[in-house]
Amino acid sequence: MSELILQANHLVKSYTQRSGRFGFGSTQIKALNDVSLALKAGSTLAVVGESGSGKSTLARCLLQLHPFDSGEVLFQGQDLAKLSGDDLRGVRKYLQMVFQDPFASLNPRMKVSEIVGEGLLIHGLGNASEQKQKMLAMLEKVGLSADDAQKYPHQFSGGQRQRIGIARALVLEPKVVVCDEPVSALDVSVQAQILLLLKALQKEMHLSYIFISHDLRVVRHIADEILVMHQGKIVEQGAVADIYAAPQQAYTQQLLNAIPGRKAA
Repeated sequence: MSELILQANHLVKSYTQRSGRFGFGSTQIKALNDVSLALKAGSTLAVVGESGSGKSTLARCLLQLHPFDSGEVLFQGQDLAKLSGDDLRGVRKYLQMVFQDPFASLNPRMKVSEIVGEGLLIHGLGNASEQKQKMLAMLEKVGLSADDAQKYPHQFSGGQRQRIGIARALVLEPKVVVCDEPVSALDVSVQAQILLLLKALQKEMHLSYIFISHDLRVVRHIADEILVMHQGKIVEQGAVADIYAAPQQAYTQQLLNAIPGRKAA
């Protein structure tokens, strides 16, 4: 049995939303309502749901990018909410994120070498020469070349930009990578290439993924387990084969029926 590398227990996250004619009123929106999950080392846990289900909020809370109201996030048994300063920074390099939009998530004024190497600089990993070698090696791992290091993001296609984003996340040799809708902004043919790349890198680098998506068609090709979210709650979870063959919830069935070419149950 694989060890658990990341756990979330009873996470709650609320937002205050202005309401009323002049915005004087307010209502509490529970983006996360008692959410728990467990990620096994070396596996991929997909979190699926429609827009507004809370899945991206969950991704950011897991990485301590957003504070949560209550609950806990444990990385290798360590409670992340209790860490701060250098202690939290030391753990952060093991928890990285690949963002949804490869156009918006890369600084257009930075060369690829700076984008990919920035994390090494921030964490002080190696000298300048070692950082350069690591950056170049990572570019080649994701299917880019050394020549690409001196180019800017606008000189690449969407799929290539996402490869840059993946290189930026993986150059720090993380243990857990949260992929937040990493292929939703890409053409279908390019989606397949990026999914294959992520699977190959997972095997080579012994990575654990949390894969956020609204598309059950996509997660079927990469996930080991699926967790279905709706209105801030987990409504169903299980192995990929079980969810596809016999969904237990009507909401999960709706998501499955939305897959192009799949016959509605």
